[in-house]
Amino acid sequence: MKSIMKGILKIFSATLLLMVFSLSSCSDFEEINTKPDSFTSEEVSAKYFLTGIQIELYAPNRYPYWRAQLIHADRFAGMFTFGFNGCWWTDGLAYSYSAGYTDASYDWMASYVSNLSVYQNFVKEGGDLQNEKFYALGLIMEGLYYQMYTDTFGMVPYSEASNPDIITPKFDSQEEIYKGVIAKLDEAMAIIGDATSTGEGVENLTDNDLFFNGDLQKWKKLANTLKLRMALRAQGAAGADFADAVIAEAMSQPLLNTDADNALMPKDTEIDQFGNAAYGDIWHNFGGLGSKWKIGKTAVDYLRDNNDPRLSKYAEPIIGGEVTFTKPAEGSGVALFDKYVDFVLGELDNAGVEYTRTDSGDQVIINVSDEEEYYVGQPTRLNGDIYPHVKYELFSAPADWVVNPKNQGEPIFPEVVMTAAEGNFLQAEAIVKGLSSGDAQSYYQEGIRQAMKIWEVDEAAIENFIATEDMALLDGSMEENLEKIAVQRWLAAYTDGFEAWAIVRDTGYPKELANGVSDYDIYSAGTLNGEYPQRMRYGNQEYNTNGANLEAALQQQGPDEMGTELWWAQN
Repeated sequence: MKSIMKGILKIFSATLLLMVFSLSSCSDFEEINTKPDSFTSEEVSAKYFLTGIQIELYAPNRYPYWRAQLIHADRFAGMFTFGFNGCWWTDGLAYSYSAGYTDASYDWMASYVSNLSVYQNFVKEGGDLQNEKFYALGLIMEGLYYQMYTDTFGMVPYSEASNPDIITPKFDSQEEIYKGVIAKLDEAMAIIGDATSTGEGVENLTDNDLFFNGDLQKWKKLANTLKLRMALRAQGAAGADFADAVIAEAMSQPLLNTDADNALMPKDTEIDQFGNAAYGDIWHNFGGLGSKWKIGKTAVDYLRDNNDPRLSKYAEPIIGGEVTFTKPAEGSGVALFDKYVDFVLGELDNAGVEYTRTDSGDQVIINVSDEEEYYVGQPTRLNGDIYPHVKYELFSAPADWVVNPKNQGEPIFPEVVMTAAEGNFLQAEAIVKGLSSGDAQSYYQEGIRQAMKIWEVDEAAIENFIATEDMALLDGSMEENLEKIAVQRWLAAYTDGFEAWAIVRDTGYPKELANGVSDYDIYSAGTLNGEYPQRMRYGNQEYNTNGANLEAALQQQGPDEMGTELWWAQN
């Protein structure tokens, strides 16, 4: 893996260099190769470009990775929380609009299309690196990108975005984007057909493909599973009459079903964090507690209360020990001190934590038993008033596998692109909704099995969970069964914040998140007035460079606010 990643760094650098040449209007590819130390056209392949666009979409440099994935998506998804005493921020961050953090997220996502377009222009018919199989992979990458992009912001430039003659592209509706992406996924799958590789010699993708090592049939399954995800999400939305037929088509073709099908991108351990980021780059590189975070209460509660063996894979036990709560001398915190302490201790009680309590003057001192391990999730959206009493030692941090540093010989959990777990859950959902036939429970349980396998849960523990836990059974009403599927899909999307957040908005589950917050003594109302965030706002650069088209989109979509629901959102 080490030598592969070193090669990827060189490939990625070469890719960026070639893109610069292309964007500089070098119309003749052979001109790039006139210098004796340059590549010859026989040595250059589109596979070097593919690696770069995979990395850029799923593990960009630390600047957007911190601001888009961690500050926004992972926290809106309820997976991670800030706001403990010692953190740089309260957990109201991002629930109150921040232009800087929003702009960083939007600019990264909006600019991705540029390099993707360069790739597609090289590999399309008549391009300097013409190869229809690589072109098909570009269509699938385009689908993954636009599904993430539109599900984050709503209407975005799509139909005109890659046209070099249009500087200010119009914004397309989500309905138009979904239809367009699904059509291109169908085109990609038709191009791939029965092929298993992109070619021979330098045209053979293999190691340069960070998802499937060049296996085109797995790419085809990925495309079909993305098609099913999007059709199920669109189903029931205004104007989504196409969805039922698309679901039927997808269900009739191979999907991501087994652990051999997972699209998991290995985390690089050698490329610098400003070229390819991981959670550990943020967790370890700043020192102290400020840049760290905790696991959200909703995730830990579902895992712990259902005896889910992934709990110790996702989270660390609390540190515990002796913890002191001190009443402030002045301010609103004086009158609310008892409420704050009772709230925090209530979370320990809910988790079954054994502790002793001593009240002494203006202090409450607790001592957590060290006789067993306890897992306690930190509630989401805690405000600045309760911040001094949200003690780091009392809430679970992410497991080491999630936040391990680079270059230390430690494993790092891969980036989730799409998994067999989701493929099975989507099939179960389609069947429960009456949109397809089959055994929904079998697909549901296989989804749970595959989700646990990704996290290397012991096989015996997996089978015991499926055999003994009510959460593993679709034994309720249609809505109760859909809730279980949604919650399991959401849990399986841990570390894939953009998709986990989309699941909550689409299904309304977990309802503990979707319902928002209301007790503003404890929680941050933010600019959402306590409601759950439905989208992110557009970046200021878009207003500055494409303002007329953006304003036209807002007339159709609604105000540029985080509470404006998207086309497919659960009402």
